[in-house]
Amino acid sequence: MMKLVDTCGWIEWLMGSRLAVKFELYLTKPAELIIPTLIQYELYKWICREKTSTIALKVIGTMENATIVPLDTHLALSAADISKEYELAMADAIIYATALQHKALLVTADKHFKTLPHVNFFEK
Repeated sequence: MMKLVDTCGWIEWLMGSRLAVKFELYLTKPAELIIPTLIQYELYKWICREKTSTIALKVIGTMENATIVPLDTHLALSAADISKEYELAMADAIIYATALQHKALLVTADKHFKTLPHVNFFEK
């Protein structure tokens, strides 16, 4: 089964938080990862703000070993429906719709996903 680690999971891992080990189990297996381009955007922006653009580009480069999923019309419309159904913000709906479209397990510590199906949630 493919996995999708959302942005907060990547950040927890990069910060070396107490949840880092849990996310590392997924992030060190790029062949099993799908990564929406939205997560690349969010993560690049965060790393540039918190660290440097050089570090951000290195992290984004490591993502290229996974399956990158761009936002297309089908995914955008699916995310809109999911947003209405689960009352998710746009970014969260796109991430969740991507996981569902690819039959992937969403791995996260974001409480917005806590009760949704096909989610492995880690409490902060």
